[in-house]
Amino acid sequence: MAVAFDIQRVAIAQMAPKLGDIGANLERHHEYIREASAQGAHLIVFPELGLTGYQTQDLTLEVARSAASPEIQSIVDMSKEIDVLFSFVEETDDHRFYVTALYASKGEVVHKHRKVYLPTYGMFDERRYFAPGDRFDVWKSSLGTLGVLICEDAWHLSAPYLLAMQNATLLLVPASSPWRNTMAAAEFGSHAFWRHLLQMYAQLLGVHIAFANRVGYEDGVHFYGGSGIVAPNGSWLVEAGTGESELIVAEIDRRLTRRTRYMTPLVRDERVHLVASQLQALLQRGDFGAPGH
Repeated sequence: MAVAFDIQRVAIAQMAPKLGDIGANLERHHEYIREASAQGAHLIVFPELGLTGYQTQDLTLEVARSAASPEIQSIVDMSKEIDVLFSFVEETDDHRFYVTALYASKGEVVHKHRKVYLPTYGMFDERRYFAPGDRFDVWKSSLGTLGVLICEDAWHLSAPYLLAMQNATLLLVPASSPWRNTMAAAEFGSHAFWRHLLQMYAQLLGVHIAFANRVGYEDGVHFYGGSGIVAPNGSWLVEAGTGESELIVAEIDRRLTRRTRYMTPLVRDERVHLVASQLQALLQRGDFGAPGH
């Protein structure tokens, strides 16, 4: 029989932020938090830059907020009832701007992740406006040991690996992934690509993954949604549709990680010191990425 501590309800708010309208987006966050709490969820996850919209570009100075701003604090205050992961443009005291995801619990800021990998290809130009984060850390909660990957972070193998080596059991992936190539299942960046990628990570690392992708149109770009929660065996516990705002909720059973890592102990058998020593050797030689080695 499952005990309450093992079973946790996680909600994902698949929403369509209004570009530059923090007031309207903040109101939607409050509404989703109340709805998720009413459904008995222990955590709600919002998409990347859900408070500001994705393509802030020249609006960055206008929408940027410090973590201590009243808008941010209003969401933190609501975490007294339910844990919340949400994302915004963060401005630091020295006026650097980051794509930030903040985790709040019991009315306090527990963790802050700044997006490390800022894409600058295709339609993306994030590095022009934002500074990159410089680390992947985990923290403990009632849902287990958690880590965050913001959209592009998840497309770099080292990122989920680093979180798993710090004993992460639940990965939270807020995203703003556009519709491009979604109809071509084999294309890089497609809906199918995301699904396969997250399933692979879940199975290789023995983790649950909560993927919160936005929807809606923004400056002619269509964001498709497709949010969901993946179990450590690679199965999808819940999936949102494409193109519509909705709140989805699923129960995650922490014992699945225990069972998966026992049956397929890939995390246990990982040779971290070997990886570290070879990476250090590559850095010292200065020829990492070169062929023939």
